[in-house]
Amino acid sequence: MRILIILLLTVATGALAQGGTQLNGQLEKVGEAKLEVLFWSIYRSRLYCPDGTYEPGVRPLRLEIEYLRDIRSEDLVKRTGEEWEQLGVTDPAREEWLATLRTLWPDVSKNDVLAVELDEDSRATFFHNQRRLGTIEDPDFGQRFVDIWLSPDTSRPELRLALTGKREG
Repeated sequence: MRILIILLLTVATGALAQGGTQLNGQLEKVGEAKLEVLFWSIYRSRLYCPDGTYEPGVRPLRLEIEYLRDIRSEDLVKRTGEEWEQLGVTDPAREEWLATLRTLWPDVSKNDVLAVELDEDSRATFFHNQRRLGTIEDPDFGQRFVDIWLSPDTSRPELRLALTGKREG
């Protein structure tokens, strides 16, 4: 049951227009999706890109996750690893990335927002309720992280379609 509840893992800040981000005012919403597992609402996600259009590799971009329940940071990190496993991510830095996430991400409560912003060089900066948590400089990490939601091989293709503006979510 706990594993079903931790099907989230991302990051996000409340609203793009509320400030506190490097990309404030530069991006438009592409799409929005809600993850529900059985009877539980887990999170609502939003994707922002230049001109409100998503294409693979577009930068900058912002992915927000608004949590609809309390989740421990360790569960978020664990779920990230599981999603990478499902995607076949075998990067030698993977365990280091997960260790870094353990130090960056707080436990989240209902209505908290975690966000990740990828800049033009794919550096990933994380935010929690508009407060900057830190940056992972490795561009491979940034792409691998957003692939959890945006890869054609994602475990949640219906969310990908809604986030990328291809279908209602």
